Amino acid sequence: MTETAWSALRQMFVHRYGELCAQLARRLNSEELAREALHDTWLHLRQKQGSEGIHNPAGYLLRTAFNIAIDERRRAARSARWIEVDAFLDAADDSPGPARIVEAQQDMELLRQALEELTPRRRLILLASRVEGTPLRQIADDLGLSRRMVDMELRRALRHCAMRLRRAGK
Repeated sequence: MTETAWSALRQMFVHRYGELCAQLARRLNSEELAREALHDTWLHLRQKQGSEGIHNPAGYLLRTAFNIAIDERRRAARSARWIEVDAFLDAADDSPGPARIVEAQQDMELLRQALEELTPRRRLILLASRVEGTPLRQIADDLGLSRRMVDMELRRALRHCAMRLRRAGK
């Protein structure tokens, strides 16, 4: 095509911009994408040189803009997939690391030792209440104690364990 033909094609683009935008927006279901594709088509026309003949100038403009829009959608989809992959790879790992595992094991050993230091009755009350979830009223009935006595023994057991864990943490 001659420079005059390209110039005529660019003029047609300017004069039929609204019509091209409306047709493209209907095909793409997006007015914004249509405008962006037409902008890129204009840039394409400004740089275009060659000897090919165009038999249907309006169809050529619409097809060029449509192809540019489809290419942009594909690029955006690929980019979105990479963003999702990057986000997945950058996600924080909530699993405990080796140091945290060792610390938890040490805490469990300290708690086991603290439980061994309790009287058998306090240990039984603490485990029944906190591990098994048994209500204090039922523990009192099972042991033949008052609820108040079970409550006091539980508090003493908890205080002893807390002191042992705090002391070891220093």
